[in-house]
Amino acid sequence: MTGYLTFEFRRTLRDAKFLLFAVALPVGLYLLMADRFIDQGAPASYVMGGVAAFGAMKAALDVGARTAVERGIGWQRQLRLTPLSGSGYLLAKASVAMVVALPPVAGVSLVAGLVSGVHLSAAGWAAAVLGVWAGTVPFALLGLLIGQFATAQNLQAYQGAVVLVLSFIGGLFIPASTFPQALAVVAKVLPSYWLAQVGHATALGGGADRWQAALVLALYALVLGAAVVVRYRRDTARA
Repeated sequence: MTGYLTFEFRRTLRDAKFLLFAVALPVGLYLLMADRFIDQGAPASYVMGGVAAFGAMKAALDVGARTAVERGIGWQRQLRLTPLSGSGYLLAKASVAMVVALPPVAGVSLVAGLVSGVHLSAAGWAAAVLGVWAGTVPFALLGLLIGQFATAQNLQAYQGAVVLVLSFIGGLFIPASTFPQALAVVAKVLPSYWLAQVGHATALGGGADRWQAALVLALYALVLGAAVVVRYRRDTARA
């Protein structure tokens, strides 16, 4: 597994366009949104938390979902002929997704501090950056699950729909408190809503909300992790 994990890291780091886009998109969104939301009374740190959560979520989903392409070209079948275990393969993919999810959070936080004057203590920055990053685990697993169901042909449709729903209905950009009551209930079912709570906690000072969100995200990680393993084993049995 160590050799394969090193291979995956090197392959991902060589994809400069993907890494640049993973950072540039959320940073660009923050720059576009910050002035408007700040003018409406939202703290810059609140906007920072939501956009950083979006960037981490999307990066993690993208890495995991790209396994659909590997399935399509037979790469997973080839790996099953090697000593690499299925759990080792999935763990390596999830680990790479988490590594790629960190730069968007750090990039948005850096720009927020330099451009919008967000000032936090060392502990506050650690909570803002590492909290959102750690909360991305369920989305790395969700990306793997999408990759096990989708094909190379319909991957973009699956991926785009999931990101759209999680981003907007999950309250990453627009507070779920402003939604109609029925939609607000739906929002709280989504893991992105709880990731947004982690991101926004720095601005709102909601320590209790952060821990509740961490618990919910941990439960999502367990459920999605089990679903990924089950789906991978069924795919292996068919192969």
